[in-house]
Amino acid sequence: MNPPRTDARRHHDPEVRGFASDNYAGVHPEVLAALALANGGHQVAYGEDDYTENLQRIVRSHFGATAEAFPVFNGTGANVVALQAVTDRWGAVICAESAHINVDEGGAPERMAGLKLLTVPTPDGKLTPELIDRQAYGWEDEHRAMPQAVSITQSTELGTLYTPEEIRAICEHAHAHGMKVHMDGSRIANAAASLDVPMRTFTNAVGVDILSLGGTKNGAMFGEAVVVLNQDAVRRMKHIRKMSMQLASKMRFVSVQLEALLAKDLWLRNARHANEMAQRLAEGVRAVHGVEILHPVQANGVFAQLPHDVSERLQKRFRFYFWDEAAGVVRWMCSFDTTEDDVDAFVAALKEEMAR
Repeated sequence: MNPPRTDARRHHDPEVRGFASDNYAGVHPEVLAALALANGGHQVAYGEDDYTENLQRIVRSHFGATAEAFPVFNGTGANVVALQAVTDRWGAVICAESAHINVDEGGAPERMAGLKLLTVPTPDGKLTPELIDRQAYGWEDEHRAMPQAVSITQSTELGTLYTPEEIRAICEHAHAHGMKVHMDGSRIANAAASLDVPMRTFTNAVGVDILSLGGTKNGAMFGEAVVVLNQDAVRRMKHIRKMSMQLASKMRFVSVQLEALLAKDLWLRNARHANEMAQRLAEGVRAVHGVEILHPVQANGVFAQLPHDVSERLQKRFRFYFWDEAAGVVRWMCSFDTTEDDVDAFVAALKEEMAR
């Protein structure tokens, strides 16, 4: 049988690379192959397909026998749905001021879920029991949104990591106050690769109740999952996912991508490579006089400070974003498909622009 005819044509140069976001990367070939494998024929819609059923088995191998995965379309959807599953209408969520749910989700947790975010400034993107206590009060005060959950990000928005012991301390502290713990794991694979431990070591093993499991930043085309570790939230999840417009009819095409990543070691290979490229980038940047790396490089991101005019010229050669434009702080992200040549070319360009 001849392959289907298509009139589509390529509109971009596939050789162009940037350091703006791991979302810029394409789809890993093994994930594309899995999507093609899942295509053809009919499968029951809305998650009652064979691929979503098999995904449950794979997720339990990573997160324990009681874990249950709820595939969704995207990371914001995962976070909003997960937080609704562990809070009431009058609930509030304590998070770092730099948290993605606070800074980068267009107010979705508050506008779509009706939650109040109680933010805490942090020097490194990480909460601690002491920082949580700045907002953990007033449970009986009807004039204040009730703190019902703590949300942490692993790896954090600043590229730093929580150790398993730090997450255990947060969970024990939150649970002692009757609060649940949500983990935004859009880059959870990068954290596991850097810590060199299974994902369960810093999730279900230390008390995390619910997490957003990332796929898109690690080689998937689209799709994430909410993984429920505390069974109290399962019943609510089914209804909340639907009413939040995150229930995919052709769910097999989300599930098979996560299966391709998680069934063996693709998730880990991709994350390790991205992390290694970030380390290579950091090593090259440290040799450039006048550029300062601001945070420990523990995952696949490098945060640096350099002259604003240099950044603007460099952006014409490589895409990347300012993190704090007024302060001259930029973020450089590496992906599963970043090459050593990409990194070396960027460092060389940086040196040239700094020398001008």
